[in-house]
Amino acid sequence: MSRMGNKPIALSAKVKLEINGQSLKISGPKGEHSFTMPEGVKAEVKDNVLHITRANDERTTKMAHGMVRSIVNSMIVGVETGFKKELEFFGVGYRAQLAGKTLTMNLGYSNPVVYTVPDGVNVTMPDQTHITLESHDKQKVGEVAAILRRFRFPDAYHGKGVRFVGEQLSLKEGKKV
Repeated sequence: MSRMGNKPIALSAKVKLEINGQSLKISGPKGEHSFTMPEGVKAEVKDNVLHITRANDERTTKMAHGMVRSIVNSMIVGVETGFKKELEFFGVGYRAQLAGKTLTMNLGYSNPVVYTVPDGVNVTMPDQTHITLESHDKQKVGEVAAILRRFRFPDAYHGKGVRFVGEQLSLKEGKKV
């Protein structure tokens, strides 16, 4: 039995949900999503609560049950409140500039790193060493944050690099003379 798949999802007044067979269309104040559920999994709304059910107990249907519930829940949270990731730069001279959708980062390389932010993700910079990513799509926010972090992972010895805000690093001890 899928424990995650059996959890009901509460729908607020801000979120509109349309079910057409195996396809869902979710819209809210932050944006809209559409999703096609795999065969054997269906959705139904009772008293402003969404229930995801499965048709049989086959292994693949059981696996899809919990996955569909998690994806749909993330979509509902995204269109209602949105998702946010915050990154910060640690290191001497590490900074970024934002011009429209183009992010130019100085990360200790000989040339600056230029990255174009995809549509659907809003980028703000309160200062030169902090970046805030916001979107209604959880997957897009996480992917952009991972790409930006990949340009300069935090160093295990000095702690320099691109980190998530509040991330704790345990620094390794250097060589002893």
